[in-house]
Amino acid sequence: MRLSRTRPFVRFVEPARTRPAVWRLIFGLFIVALVQSLCLLAVFGGLAYFSGPDNAGLWVAKLAVASTPASAIGVLATFIPLLGGVWLALRVMHKRSLRSAMGARPWAGALRGATVTSAVFAPFLILEMAFSGSVSNLPLGLWSKLLALTVLGVAVQTLAEEALFRGYALQQLAARFRSPLIWGGLPALAFGVLHYDTTRMGDAAPVAVALAALFGVLAADLTARSGGLGLAWGMHFSNNMFGLALLGTPGSITGLALRVTPHDAADIAQNPFLGLAWAIPLLIAWAFLRRGLRG
Repeated sequence: MRLSRTRPFVRFVEPARTRPAVWRLIFGLFIVALVQSLCLLAVFGGLAYFSGPDNAGLWVAKLAVASTPASAIGVLATFIPLLGGVWLALRVMHKRSLRSAMGARPWAGALRGATVTSAVFAPFLILEMAFSGSVSNLPLGLWSKLLALTVLGVAVQTLAEEALFRGYALQQLAARFRSPLIWGGLPALAFGVLHYDTTRMGDAAPVAVALAALFGVLAADLTARSGGLGLAWGMHFSNNMFGLALLGTPGSITGLALRVTPHDAADIAQNPFLGLAWAIPLLIAWAFLRRGLRG
């Protein structure tokens, strides 16, 4: 595939070529999962010790719903150990830095990705708010006070996911395999499968998997063509900001949203056009972002 022969892609994958063995990636992913699990267990254990098991259980239940600002921020905070796990896996299994998984000009790319995606999503959001019957969720004053924390939380959450799926996993697989179906497809599929949540999505859970996998494919394409995580991270950040901070969907994380839609996440199973309402602007943003990139 032409992508694997472009100079930006070769430079992006180069740090992974020193230790490309698949077993190192497998153990690295185990380290990522272990770090996050141990951190979450430590937090739960601390809550149980200081406030009692019942109160700790209530907090876990609130995190599962994430309909209040505190619980939504708590969910975003769970991605801090995920990012730490990626850093540790890279250090222990591959003797390289987290920065090496980010590629060329990550900050400039993220700014461009976020700007273009926001410009594309904005008209769709305005139409959705005007005609979908959306209702107020957080008071404007409280929402404004929480906005800086929301931006930081979403930035960490999206960076952690991009560093894991489009940085670490994509690089290591591309260092070992030439086929984009492997280095691009497998991380995208894993990204989609990890969004399978029947509790929140009900019968629409498979649709959520498909949409997340679609995002993974588009993000992998931008990463490979640009030689860095920046564009994918920026697109991911704006997408999540629109869904978490501006117009939330009941059944997903709504605790930081200014407004929420009248339909919940499970409604996508009965009305697939709700999924298209998200996929279409995402595809448009991706098309604009990949223009000018070497293919």
